[in-house]
Amino acid sequence: MEENIREEINPQSRFPDGFRILKGRQEYITYVGHSSIRIWASDAEAHFDSHMHSAVEIIMPDSGISAYQLPERTYHVKAGEILIIPSGYPHALTETGDISRHLFLFEPAPLMCLRDMPSIEPFVRSPIYLKEDTETRRKVSVLLRNVIDCYYRQEPLWNLQCYSFLMQVYALLGREYLLRTAPGGGNGRFNIESPIMNSAITYINEHYMEEISLEQVADFAGFSKYYFSRVFKSFAGMSFSDYLTIRRLNAATDLLIRTNRSVRKVALASGFSSMATFNRVFRQHKNCTPTQFRVIYTTSASAGPDIDSLWDTHQKGSPGLKTEEDR
Repeated sequence: MEENIREEINPQSRFPDGFRILKGRQEYITYVGHSSIRIWASDAEAHFDSHMHSAVEIIMPDSGISAYQLPERTYHVKAGEILIIPSGYPHALTETGDISRHLFLFEPAPLMCLRDMPSIEPFVRSPIYLKEDTETRRKVSVLLRNVIDCYYRQEPLWNLQCYSFLMQVYALLGREYLLRTAPGGGNGRFNIESPIMNSAITYINEHYMEEISLEQVADFAGFSKYYFSRVFKSFAGMSFSDYLTIRRLNAATDLLIRTNRSVRKVALASGFSSMATFNRVFRQHKNCTPTQFRVIYTTSASAGPDIDSLWDTHQKGSPGLKTEEDR
């Protein structure tokens, strides 16, 4: 039975260079062309109620104050400071004063699949506030200015160029995190197990589309499943099953956007053994169905007004937009 989709775009959420799509508190970022990064430049005060999205958000004010209300505290980000909000983190934004800022939004999947990212995952899963005037903050600011330059020039491979600078940001901050948290003595367990856990992460990334289990990966790493499960969670900041699910979801969302494969084929190619599991997990993490996700993101590259008619058509149950997950 065709699902009745209620989402709509609020005309007040349109901006000169794009628009916002909201379903409750969940925001679906619209990107430029076939990229996975967007930069909002603004010189006007604004307020955004609490929301969340799959993108990482970075705020870099040049003047004024950008006040971010997060669950644990409020950050008053001033000129020169930088705040990085991880994917899926609820936040509200209120801007005051003679505001001028750049707000970066980008999908973290291209970075998180890198082999050594799990070693700093606990760090990047929390907000990062660069408040003090340090050499690190100055370097990060320069790298983000390079991202802005690439974004607006839009030369060939500009999306890749932007990510190359973002990668340097995480490498710079990640190295400092590892230096701060490195054990000062002890049994050296972190140093011994890190290469093994990195190899396990690589194994998962290369075999996520198959029916792999905790026991199988633990055996690959040479540990019992109980010991491996404990070490993996400490190393990656999440359980083995959560990591595998997120890895499969990242693959599925990429296929939904980049290919014309049916939802069923996307699910199978991403490692989900059944449509029921795929639909349940997708709704749980993305707050929409796979077909709704595809409609939003494959349309965001086109002109803004076109998406309204597409949603209207979808709501009326057009045969061309039937949701495979509800068949």
